[in-house]
Amino acid sequence: MSVALRETGTRTPVRAPAPARPLRYVLVVAGLILALAAAATASLALGSVRIPPGQVLDALTGRAGPSPYRTIVLDVRLPRVLLGAVVGAGLAVVGAVLQALVRNRLADPFLLGISSGASAGAVLVLVVGGGAGLVGGVTTTLALPAGAFVGALLSLVLVYGLARRGGTLTSTRLVLAGVAVSYILSALATLLLVVAGRPEQFQEAMYWSLGGLGSARWDTLALPAAVLALGVGVLLTLARPLDLLLVGEEQATVLGLDTARFRAAVFVLASLVTAVMVAASGAVGFVGLMAPHAARLAVGAPHRRLLPVAALGGALALVLADLGARTVAAPQDIPVGVLTALTGGPFLLWLMRRRPGSEGAAL
Repeated sequence: MSVALRETGTRTPVRAPAPARPLRYVLVVAGLILALAAAATASLALGSVRIPPGQVLDALTGRAGPSPYRTIVLDVRLPRVLLGAVVGAGLAVVGAVLQALVRNRLADPFLLGISSGASAGAVLVLVVGGGAGLVGGVTTTLALPAGAFVGALLSLVLVYGLARRGGTLTSTRLVLAGVAVSYILSALATLLLVVAGRPEQFQEAMYWSLGGLGSARWDTLALPAAVLALGVGVLLTLARPLDLLLVGEEQATVLGLDTARFRAAVFVLASLVTAVMVAASGAVGFVGLMAPHAARLAVGAPHRRLLPVAALGGALALVLADLGARTVAAPQDIPVGVLTALTGGPFLLWLMRRRPGSEGAAL
């Protein structure tokens, strides 16, 4: 698809990149799969305890007998690597979809306040539910994502309503509204923890709010993996309507798309995916901003090709970020959200300062 686009509220024409040729697409997907496998292997081998690659392979194939290496690989690092891949893929796909829904290249679950809304909802469940003795075990597994989902959905509706004025939506208003709501909800979550008078929960929740995969276990993987599979599967079936939104709202309506109902339904789905990912890993920012942009540069804008590549790119980015978080200051475990912010912040500044005429590569 090579059509002229115009970002709402700006004078900048946005031209979508042409789709990648089949051979190039196959090469990009194959390259990302190989890079993800290499990053996962490195993540299993490196850390506060270095494990020889041969021992990692023996543990994965079941040839290793009971040993500390086997326990570290299978029970500690492998769940963490898999959760990082799932969360990274989920946030990247949500970012790609949000950028199409609001036709804004700066859209991202973190910048739009969705991640902070999910965090605030999860903290509210921890404080209120924990105080009432309702949170624990399996109940926590379901209650936290439910609270995060409500918080994510409310924050998205609030940001979108604040940013939209007179039927138009500009990049500046969207980002400002998202950042403002994000700060307010983060402050609200902190206030809840302080008022609740649970210092032990405060430190743990603050670390979690910065984003981290240290709590990954096999029993916490099932829900994020299932929601990711469901979300990506549904969104792939909606690839054509998402492409129509890129062309323009009026054109999409003429072609038979009910844009209001479609946006509402996809917003709910995006909030659900974001909430489950945040409940599992905390608010990890900027993966949903960077991965879709890189994917568009590689394979173009059509969503049937974009979404799988964005998912692979997001998974690769977060697995590498988590590897850095565990090794840069070992044995200290840095919150992975700190590293994604250190790379994503400069990327956002670069994106905002790009020459208007070069925006086509971004959307």
